[in-house]
Amino acid sequence: MNWQLLMTVACLGFLALSEQSLDFTYHHTQQVESILKDFNSKYPSITYLHSIGKSVQGRDLWVLVVGLHPTTHTVGIPEFKYVANMHGNEAVGRELMLHLIEYLLTNYQSDPIITQMITKTRIHIMPSMNPDGFENSDILDCTSINGRTNANGYDLNRNFPDYFEINHDTIQPETQAVMNWLTQETFVLSANFHGGALVASYPYDNSAKTSPDNDFLKYLAQTYANNHATMSTNNMCDSSAFPGGITNGYTWYPVSGGMQDYNYIYSQCFEITVEVSCCKYPNESTLQKYWNDNKVSLIEYMKKVHMGVKGQVFDINGKPVQNAIVEVSGKQHICPYKTNKYGEYYLLLLPGTYTFNVSMNETILTNITVPETVNFSAMTYDFQYKVNIGSPAVVSTSCLPDGDSNSSSILNACLLTMLLRTALTLFVNAL
Repeated sequence: MNWQLLMTVACLGFLALSEQSLDFTYHHTQQVESILKDFNSKYPSITYLHSIGKSVQGRDLWVLVVGLHPTTHTVGIPEFKYVANMHGNEAVGRELMLHLIEYLLTNYQSDPIITQMITKTRIHIMPSMNPDGFENSDILDCTSINGRTNANGYDLNRNFPDYFEINHDTIQPETQAVMNWLTQETFVLSANFHGGALVASYPYDNSAKTSPDNDFLKYLAQTYANNHATMSTNNMCDSSAFPGGITNGYTWYPVSGGMQDYNYIYSQCFEITVEVSCCKYPNESTLQKYWNDNKVSLIEYMKKVHMGVKGQVFDINGKPVQNAIVEVSGKQHICPYKTNKYGEYYLLLLPGTYTFNVSMNETILTNITVPETVNFSAMTYDFQYKVNIGSPAVVSTSCLPDGDSNSSSILNACLLTMLLRTALTLFVNAL
């Protein structure tokens, strides 16, 4: 083979690689679908593409799952998710998600950190929760609300059941799809992406009360802001400054019916909200800079799903126990965090010593010292009852609304569960 032919082959190979690279432009709904299907086709062993539902106008709500076992949950492998573009006119997040997917897939087996992440995490990425809104948005519009809502005119980030006040809005198809999705997966950690500011916001969004996990939630927001190119130091958008690039959601402004609180309270999934651009729909010439600014944060935040403690609860015969409450003293949740159908629990915690309370008719109390995360895995600690615990007690009644839009019924269920749990604990301690 002569040198001229070698150069031609090399150039063709370079062009082929260039064509595979995702461009820094805005991609409309059909383009996003094609890109996701192409990723799935090229990486079938570590991806799973599915739609969790339809928008008002019938567009699919696509989710690409990346992991060593992408189609199903594996015991001990935490579920992580990113959701973008729930406000249709806040467009940067959806492009960040596409570039993140490409980055994960193209670096698998060549970058040890990405390889570990994909091997030990099941990652769910939804580029757009509101495709109808995006298609109705005004290009290069920094401040208006055109395209913010879904096709029925509902703000999807005000449309979820709310623990702190009754939400009378009709649950929208996009919202219901996400709620159903949350019942089907054991999500541990999540973030959703918006535009119009530059800040990482943490729960609660609709209460001045401090959440029981305020230390860890604030740590999550700091993780994103501190690894961002400018969020922690240059967080000025229209004269709104956030010290360190983070804020408590309610302190910024109350949000009723928000997805962040719904995830944290009802779905056992820690979530923060990330505002990634001062302009909601900036010129596409800025997209590469937004990717460069956020790339490290996106990866570092994802790693935090491996903090704290995880494990299973077993009965006396070694059978996994579903719906056992597993919580830490002093960090009891509004709706108690419980084991899934595999008897699994995941609790995100900073390093330290904690008293664990495991209850299902009988109670297990034990102190556990949580170390720093090692090798992309939370500490594993299994609990086993030494007596026959029998059938689940009333205390294990689910707080999850399961599609019920009546927030008052959710509130009553949560209150009943808390009262029963407190009574049971007092009874056990009195023995």
